[in-house]
Amino acid sequence: MQSASDIFLGWSRRPAGRDFYVRQLRDMKVSADVEIQPPKVMRAYAMMCGLVLARAHDKAGDAAMIAGYLGSSDQFDKAIGDYAIAYADQVERDYKTFVKAVRNGRLKTDVSPSRLATALR
Repeated sequence: MQSASDIFLGWSRRPAGRDFYVRQLRDMKVSADVEIQPPKVMRAYAMMCGLVLARAHDKAGDAAMIAGYLGSSDQFDKAIGDYAIAYADQVERDYKTFVKAVRNGRLKTDVSPSRLATALR
């Protein structure tokens, strides 16, 4: 996730307060092979993903302005909580459907059976 609209352009402010624009010359994405990672590596990977997501949200708006817009009511907080619970429930249903489809052969995968069994536990 980047903080600028151009997918190859981003910016960062260093601790000393100096700003830098960063441009990726080529889209050479690398992805973690999560099916084979030990728990320690997965925790580190999850932490990095969380930090990237937090950075993207940090760039999304001014907290004081948003708080002023929302006011003192807890209506928004409750709506976000309800949405989060409903979304989590939907993800769990989708995952069960995915696992069932893989196990009964309706969905093909190129992951070896032993690695897939570990991932689907």
